Amino acid sequence: KYAEISSHWAYCVCGKHCWTRKRKKDRAAGMNGNGPAKLVDPLEDPVPGLGTYEDFNTIDWVREKSKDRDRHREITKKSRQSTVALLHSVSDAFSGWLLMLLVGLMSGALAGGIDIAAHWLTDMKDGVCLIGFWFNHEHCCWTSNETTFQERDRCPQWQSWGELITGTSEGAFAYIMNYLMYIFWALLFSFLAVTLVRAFAPYACGSGIPEIKTILSGFIIRGYLGKWTLIIKTITLVLAVSSGLSLGKEGPLVHVACCCANILCHLFTKYRKNEAKRREVLSAAAAVGVSVAFGAPIGGVLFSLEEVSYYFPLKTLWRSFFAALVAAFTLRSINPFGNSRLVLFYVEFHAPWHLVELAPFVLLGIFGGLWGALFIKANIAWCRIRKSTRLGHYPVTEVLVVAALTALLAYPNSYTRMSGAELISELFNDCSLLDSSQLCGYKQVSLPDRPAGEGLYTALWQLALALIFKMMITVITFGMKVPSGLFIPSMAVGAIAGRLLGVGMEQLAYYNHDWLIFKGWCSPGADCITPGLYAMVGAAACLGGVTRMTVSLVVIMFELTGGLEYIVPLMAATMTSKWVADAFGREGIYEAHIRLNGYPFLEPKEEFEHSSLAVDVMRPRRSDPALAVLTQEGMTVGEVETLVESTHYSGFPVVVSQESQRLVGFVLRRDLLISIDNARKRQEGIVSASQVVFTEHAPAQAPEAPPPLRLRGIMDLSPFTVTDHTPMDITVDIFRKLGLRQCLVTHNGRLLGIITKKDILKHMAQIANRDPDSILFN
Repeated sequence: KYAEISSHWAYCVCGKHCWTRKRKKDRAAGMNGNGPAKLVDPLEDPVPGLGTYEDFNTIDWVREKSKDRDRHREITKKSRQSTVALLHSVSDAFSGWLLMLLVGLMSGALAGGIDIAAHWLTDMKDGVCLIGFWFNHEHCCWTSNETTFQERDRCPQWQSWGELITGTSEGAFAYIMNYLMYIFWALLFSFLAVTLVRAFAPYACGSGIPEIKTILSGFIIRGYLGKWTLIIKTITLVLAVSSGLSLGKEGPLVHVACCCANILCHLFTKYRKNEAKRREVLSAAAAVGVSVAFGAPIGGVLFSLEEVSYYFPLKTLWRSFFAALVAAFTLRSINPFGNSRLVLFYVEFHAPWHLVELAPFVLLGIFGGLWGALFIKANIAWCRIRKSTRLGHYPVTEVLVVAALTALLAYPNSYTRMSGAELISELFNDCSLLDSSQLCGYKQVSLPDRPAGEGLYTALWQLALALIFKMMITVITFGMKVPSGLFIPSMAVGAIAGRLLGVGMEQLAYYNHDWLIFKGWCSPGADCITPGLYAMVGAAACLGGVTRMTVSLVVIMFELTGGLEYIVPLMAATMTSKWVADAFGREGIYEAHIRLNGYPFLEPKEEFEHSSLAVDVMRPRRSDPALAVLTQEGMTVGEVETLVESTHYSGFPVVVSQESQRLVGFVLRRDLLISIDNARKRQEGIVSASQVVFTEHAPAQAPEAPPPLRLRGIMDLSPFTVTDHTPMDITVDIFRKLGLRQCLVTHNGRLLGIITKKDILKHMAQIANRDPDSILFN
């Protein structure tokens, strides 16, 4: 008589005593002359692949959490028995913190490398350092004794391409040469970026945050956080940022940090074998990404909590905090900008703000909200065109055309020629006596309040043109097949608008000191309005309008700029921008891209306001064929295989019989196929005519019948069920809060149908008058 257990799972369900009892029974059968019992020990011989998931499927959070609880219980029990087991228990508890340390170190080091390389290649478009081509412009002129304060970026060691080719830095010919070389490098960098992405890692394109949000909600996209994606994303991110395209590196850095975390998870069994535990690490990695992108560790933790994470227990909060701290410390040690700061645009403002200024700050909030709503609609429309027309078949051509257009239009204007981070740094800057920037082109620089001069008027015109250019080009750039972040372009748009408004307010106050709104706080000679502060508030407003971040955005902004006393203006602008943008549509850019790609993401912030019942959403509907079910006994291996092959469902309910339809449990398709395949290979006598049994005790069989295949161990004995009259808003809440894949619908204990996550999303799309077939995955 053959052993009655087919897999490790049977042991888990049946328990120790049951297993011992079976062994005694089998030994007795051997003694009774039926031949020696052939036992396969399930603990020594676990079935490989059991309990895993297929690509583009959702994990079962409940199963993963209970698996981890069982594992933890087992370790705790063993730790009381021996010193070795106790040490194993301690190392298991410590492994999470060690993993966080490694993620922080690796992400910080990569971010530092990306910053240094991007800075160098960006300067390469303008010229080359004669004492060593690996120096960027700033480093090249550091050692020079021939720089003047007014022209601190001019030194003999650094030569522009025009100077190198024509021998002179002045004149039309040198300008044209510089222009052509700028376009050449931009095209080369963007071509390399898109070619590498297309050839080696198609998942390395875009921002990565929409997909990471979906993965954190329990979806599986194999390879999205793999080593090839990490290598190619790191290289192409440097190239894409250096090419001058209107994109940032902040979003992709979150993707890079999550790739690091996913790869490092494979070093620890606890995280390698449990999808839910791995997602806790990925939540912390998202915080690390923002921490190194902005030098804002606390803002990063809040970003992960507010924007990307689906499940964020308190333990993950502490670990995120620790990982973000390690990453920020690593980046600070590398010091990529040479200013002992974590970011390129650290500023300090000295003048306090006044209550009257809240009005222009709110105005900036309204602008940010309108721009955010407009940008999302325009960008999604453009991405739809890309998906539905021939444009999507030529990603390389599209990137090259956009790069050429960007370089062609950006070069003549100094504010669009510089990188996004440099532009923001320039706009945030508060003018001082030593500034040579055109934005500080006042008639009397020495006075705190000053009238605008020729230089400032020129700068304002250029900024107005830069604003229009940035607003339009970012719409078509975001979503191309290169790594592209949205934080820097959005902040640049807001910072330009803020600086324009700030200079306007400053001049208004200078020429109209006696107006009622300026009386009492803005007297002649006082330094009352800081245009750089308006740029900062505008940047926050526009980024808030596009992403709908609030708390994390304000914290990121004050960590970025060190401006603690400006929290109220930032809060006012951010909140206003969110309200205004929400009036035009509730979803931010990342949610819009999730919906565009058809990912099965149940938005936690979205309310379900329809009064439908579970019976209205479940399948099968009235016109559909009957629900495919397995019976607990009476079906053969051949019949089960035929049923599985003739359907594409991810799992099957198990019922007492076809007539009674009383629910017994639920079996996943993948587990079923793996177990049958394993039994055919490793168990004697299992053929197509063998009975498949889901009961605890095998039924009596004819002596010549082949041995039965017992699969009770792979069955979920407590599947989640709702009755047919359960309101759908409660069902949706159950799916969200428990992270379910499917839920069975019963009436008086009889099985009626099944509701999957995809069914709910299709139903919600129908209610919102959207195409339900846009939900592509399970």
